[in-house]
Amino acid sequence: MVQIPIREAKNKLTELARRVEAGETITVTRNGKPVMELVPPKKKGGINWEGFENYKREHGIKEIIGYVAPDFDDPLPEDFLISPLPSVK
Repeated sequence: MVQIPIREAKNKLTELARRVEAGETITVTRNGKPVMELVPPKKKGGINWEGFENYKREHGIKEIIGYVAPDFDDPLPEDFLISPLPSVK
C-alpha cells in the first residue's frame, strides 16, 4: 500500500486515479496520519438471473413464490412489538 501526502495527491490526482484503476490502493496522509484511501471500486454483485433460471429448469421448478399476500409490505400495527405473543397450549 502506497502512502502519499495530501498536497502531493492534490497535484497528481490523474496519475493516482490511473494507479487505482489498475487495482492499487493508495493512502492519502496529512501530517503523516492517514486521512483517506483511494481504492478501486468493488465489483457489483447481485443475483445471477441466468443461473437462477437454469436451476429452475434443471429441477423442474416452474414457480418459486406461489402467493404473496396483498398486505405483505403494509406497515405493522403500532403496538406490534409490545404486544405479548399468544400462549401455546
